[in-house]
Amino acid sequence: VQLQASGGGLVQTGGSLRLSCTASGRTASRLTMGWFRQAPGKEREFISAISRGGGRTTYTDAVKGRFTISRDNAKNTMYLQMNSLKPEDTAVYYCAGASVINTAPLRTQEHEYDYWGQGTLVTVSS
Repeated sequence: VQLQASGGGLVQTGGSLRLSCTASGRTASRLTMGWFRQAPGKEREFISAISRGGGRTTYTDAVKGRFTISRDNAKNTMYLQMNSLKPEDTAVYYCAGASVINTAPLRTQEHEYDYWGQGTLVTVSS
């Protein structure tokens, strides 16, 4: 499985962006998916995850109420709608996929993911 993240860019504080992550391969719809980000000089951190069917989601506290994760399995694509962006959201955003059974808990740790996209840069200006 290969993952391709896109949609990053420069936005002002309070603005919005939508990131996309397109998966290739026949097993893409069997992956639980997630978004991570890495700010300059910081460790990569978990942002959000979504179950294989899209019915379950989880978010880190820093983005709850501002970011929304979703997926369209017919298009093999996952999204991250980011609203009310803040300068501290500036980071390289990575999408990731994990091969798990459908009822497994959502993955929030880097080592739990098997596949990674290349990252897309989001810059929020103050």
